[in-house]
Amino acid sequence: MDLIARLRAGLPGEAILTDPDVTGSYANDMASFCDAGTPAVVVLPRTVEQVRHVMRTATELRVPVVPQGARTGLSGAANASDGCIVLSLVKMDRIIEINPVDRIAVVEPGVINAVLSRAVNEHGLYYPPDPSSWEQCSIGGNIGTASGGLCCVKYGVTAEYVLGLDVVLADGRLLTTGRRTAKGVAGYDLTRLFVGSEGSLGIVVRAVLALKPEPPGQLALAAEFPSTAAACEAVCEIMARGHAPSLLELMDRTSIRAVNEMAQMGLPDSTEALLLAAFDTPDPAADLAAVGALCTAAGATEVVPAETAAESDLLLQARRLTLTALERVKSATMIDDVCVPRSRLAELLDGTAAIAEKYDLTIGVCAHAGDGNTHPTVCFDAADPDESRRARESFDAIMALGLQLGGTITGEHGVGVLKKEWLVRELGPVGVELQRGIKGVFDPLGILNPGKLF
Repeated sequence: MDLIARLRAGLPGEAILTDPDVTGSYANDMASFCDAGTPAVVVLPRTVEQVRHVMRTATELRVPVVPQGARTGLSGAANASDGCIVLSLVKMDRIIEINPVDRIAVVEPGVINAVLSRAVNEHGLYYPPDPSSWEQCSIGGNIGTASGGLCCVKYGVTAEYVLGLDVVLADGRLLTTGRRTAKGVAGYDLTRLFVGSEGSLGIVVRAVLALKPEPPGQLALAAEFPSTAAACEAVCEIMARGHAPSLLELMDRTSIRAVNEMAQMGLPDSTEALLLAAFDTPDPAADLAAVGALCTAAGATEVVPAETAAESDLLLQARRLTLTALERVKSATMIDDVCVPRSRLAELLDGTAAIAEKYDLTIGVCAHAGDGNTHPTVCFDAADPDESRRARESFDAIMALGLQLGGTITGEHGVGVLKKEWLVRELGPVGVELQRGIKGVFDPLGILNPGKLF
């Protein structure tokens, strides 16, 4: 009651939620196998000063704080801990500025990715990061998890577009990092440190984002392959020859069949891998022709280039439906996020197929093939304890394979609760020690998103 009373001293009544049935609905994000606690209260601030009041109160009372965006994350990073303040930033959703001359946007953390993208498009500009959940996910969440998307092969991930931040620290102080300028190297790069920190170092309340000129409309092609190895050979050739596709995606046999069953896409049963490439260059048809030739040389049985934007959308529809189709296979899914060097992509896909056979599970893989980021999706019956156990073990086996191939346990989803054990394996003892030391500088009481990352 003391906590609620103190919060009410600096927040309007509608910003504080205490009904257990309501607060319980804020307990977790979309990850499987991640424990979530019971929050003491949910707070929905609208201003920076309100966020500062929450953090000052939390520090005084030693209460943990779990920052949240739209809760579309897949690692449990937004899951509540017992007795915490859930600090939901969805009401801080203003686009403060769009500046075509400086090519920046200044936004609050609750702005939805797709809303920002459409707003900057009206100025002839482009905000490239496009997670699959872009219609629901927030910019603050994207920054917290350093998220990526389909266009990363050409345009890069969220971290490359965050120029500056306003961050409320654990004790309520307001820190401004970075810049509005195209260049700047003053001091340590604290901005980049916060990107991907999953709310464990501070609360992002404003972001300065870099924008690009809006590119021409893209054209796509689809290439069918008799093996994943052949499709991955095509990926390596495309990148080695210096092509810059705006999208380069791969679907394995399991994903293809799931989409076929759901949407009757008409893809042949003999197709073991489907490669989708797109270009937004001045002459995309010429680029598609060159890439199509490389696919044929690598063993593609059919290459279908689009001639119009509408045809491109039809070709890309299968990729967009992959997760929905795999969710129909069983009652639950676990989506992995292993990234490997492009040259090892075939080994990861073949290894994942062997893991699926070993654990007697359906595991479909779609991949941002152009940057080696794969999303093996384990399908299982959540009501079957043995199958759930095998699902978790297979998930871990895929991460172990990724590390063995010189990769990383997460390319864009983050660590959260789901992969904290694996973060230690990837970083090693010295890396973990230093990262914990950084955490201690920013959050000496350990109240910011406790139990995540480490």
